[in-house]
Amino acid sequence: MINIFFVSLGCDKNTVDSEEMLGQLKDKGYNLTDDENEADVAIVNTCCFIKDAATESIDTIFDLAALKKDRLKYLIVTGCMAERYKKEAHEELPEVDAFVGVSAINKIADIVDGLVSGKKDDAYETLDQLPVFSSNRVLTGAVHSEYLKIAEGCDKRCTYCAIPSFRGKYRSIPKEILYKQAEYLASQGVKELILVAQETTCYGIDKYGKKCLHELIHELSKIEDIKWIRLLYCYPEEIYDELIEEMATNPKVCHYIDMPLQHTETKILRKMGRRLDNEDIIDIVSKLRKKIPDIAIRTTFITGFPGETEEDHKNLMEFIDKMEFDRVGVFTYSKEEGTPAASFEDQVDEDVKERYKDEIMSLQQEISFDINQRLVGSTMDVMIEGYIPDEDIYAARSFRDAPDVDGYIFVKCNYEPISGTILKAKINSANEYDLIGEVEEQ
Repeated sequence: MINIFFVSLGCDKNTVDSEEMLGQLKDKGYNLTDDENEADVAIVNTCCFIKDAATESIDTIFDLAALKKDRLKYLIVTGCMAERYKKEAHEELPEVDAFVGVSAINKIADIVDGLVSGKKDDAYETLDQLPVFSSNRVLTGAVHSEYLKIAEGCDKRCTYCAIPSFRGKYRSIPKEILYKQAEYLASQGVKELILVAQETTCYGIDKYGKKCLHELIHELSKIEDIKWIRLLYCYPEEIYDELIEEMATNPKVCHYIDMPLQHTETKILRKMGRRLDNEDIIDIVSKLRKKIPDIAIRTTFITGFPGETEEDHKNLMEFIDKMEFDRVGVFTYSKEEGTPAASFEDQVDEDVKERYKDEIMSLQQEISFDINQRLVGSTMDVMIEGYIPDEDIYAARSFRDAPDVDGYIFVKCNYEPISGTILKAKINSANEYDLIGEVEEQ
């Protein structure tokens, strides 16, 4: 029996790819192990979106390569780093036995077969192809909540981002494949589908000649056991009326949207290659809140982009304070090899980037506290995530909370609900990020 140890790094899109590969390996008869010391083969699905992610990927590869002194026989690297640096890969990482590109994940079992039989080879496909998806994806996270990747690649060409160079152009996954995947996930106990892509809002343009994310959502909502559908990575300039209408009227769609803005100053947005401006942001936020009054809006910002001044930062802070976004994530600008922004003048010092980030997060902490205080006394549906025995309390999420990035609702319950159960809870108190309440009597 060949034991395989698998490490998945990076974003939730990578998680989906990893689960697909695990499904293929399991179907081929390989044994999956969580213990690296029991492994005959180790696989790392890498990320290199920013420098820190690339560093983590390389460190993980080296850590696993050290196990070759003992039981481990083969080390395979897949994903973004394998694709982005395929020309340099063998020279820079001789410890690795095979590399698998992002469009060739369906060949992972063949690569392992080859290594076991003495044949070393890599697997790459052109970036205009979609990988072939397995029918038995192995779920690695909370079984009741899973990601559904609806597209691959990106056409945006933001000046700070290298993703199109190693993920390719935007390719929508056909509706019928996504529907079958969603049915399979539901059969495994999934209650919440989280739709992801580099950009979800452009779904369908390349394949169907129009934006049709709203149509996909409508079809997915017909799957009986799926109770929540959540949207991540919606570019603000691509949000359209039919999508807003579907979100507002479909009871299974969470009143939540992840909408990365990156900045609010028009001058900086133009340098970033973003197509919207300050007024556009105000318009789309106003439209969403008018049509869906209780919508929770998550966004992200980049601090220290080349040319960002103290005045730009001050204006961004004032905008955030005025708009009161429900959730905010902040990243310091990372100078990425091969991107236009890496050659821009007026690069910002690292300590300034960090100060900008800290100031935004401090402001958002105050905003989050105020928003959460307004929720005290309300009742909302929550999905049970798990039990915390030391405190005799359950961690849960509402429609306002995406897993891993947002807060929790900690609730008391006089019985033992299983994870994934959706219950009504009354909110009794709140802090900056989390709510505290109790499950109402059933």
